Amino acid sequence: MKMLLANAEAWPGFETTVDLLRRDGAGIDAMVAGIAKVEREAKVRSVGYGGWPNMLGEMEFDAGVMDGTTRDVGAVGAVPGTLPVSALAHEVMKHLPHVMLTGAGARRFATERGFAVDEVLHPDSRRVWWEKLEKEMSPEQRAAFPDIPLAPLSNTITDPERVRDTTVFLGRDAGEHIGVVTSTSGWAWKYPGRLGDSPIPGAGFYADSRYGAAACTHTGEMTMRCGTSRSIVLAMRLGYSLADAIKLAVEELSELKSGFLAGVVIHAMDANGNHQVVNYRCDEEIRYWYWDERMAAPELRVAARATP
Repeated sequence: MKMLLANAEAWPGFETTVDLLRRDGAGIDAMVAGIAKVEREAKVRSVGYGGWPNMLGEMEFDAGVMDGTTRDVGAVGAVPGTLPVSALAHEVMKHLPHVMLTGAGARRFATERGFAVDEVLHPDSRRVWWEKLEKEMSPEQRAAFPDIPLAPLSNTITDPERVRDTTVFLGRDAGEHIGVVTSTSGWAWKYPGRLGDSPIPGAGFYADSRYGAAACTHTGEMTMRCGTSRSIVLAMRLGYSLADAIKLAVEELSELKSGFLAGVVIHAMDANGNHQVVNYRCDEEIRYWYWDERMAAPELRVAARATP
């Protein structure tokens, strides 16, 4: 059964992917095409052009792609000047012997593959970035910026806009191939070079067409420590139901007692056509998009709240 699952911010491109899946398009290609529209939409303030810069006012993008049938992966991290970065991750998967490229190397590869150098800092993001940063700095720090220690400021601000979010697409196509595509601009005001879980296979995403797929949003520092997406798929391989696999992953997250702890949203599906989205410790209501071939149109649904 063809199906597609994505978080609420996927709205600019969800229908695009659905249309391609309806026409029996390949799942990864369909999801990359849809997520590219999310990355270019200025109204989506956690991904791509609408996202937020790091502490230096620079945009750094992360993305990952995984084919659950071959378990091939392509990922990029801290990439400057490039949209759509999910498409660049797909190029890594298709054309390199590596799994991940970061920073200047990823941008070099983007040029080789014909990606333009894009203007990626939204004017409003630049304004809000500096206004917040300016309030946190002393006159001496403002005069010396950016040649000042950034770690104290990073710890003080800690993503004040609470946009620790990502766009995740999980889908199954007509060939019953399951895959995942992710993209994010990461935390606002992050320390330069920070990678979240979105480009990390096993943490922010994982797919195996025999069992299912999972992808996470919000606090990547937690899912990297627990290997959350891989835990869910591995549990299903070991015979857990989808619900019990997610419950196990939530229990693992709840065992963390140190470091930066906040909310996590788990999106998952199994190979039997079931899906579940779970909100762990996010105060706000979490919504997500869902479609399968039995439905006339996609639906925006409310995630279940998890308690370990």
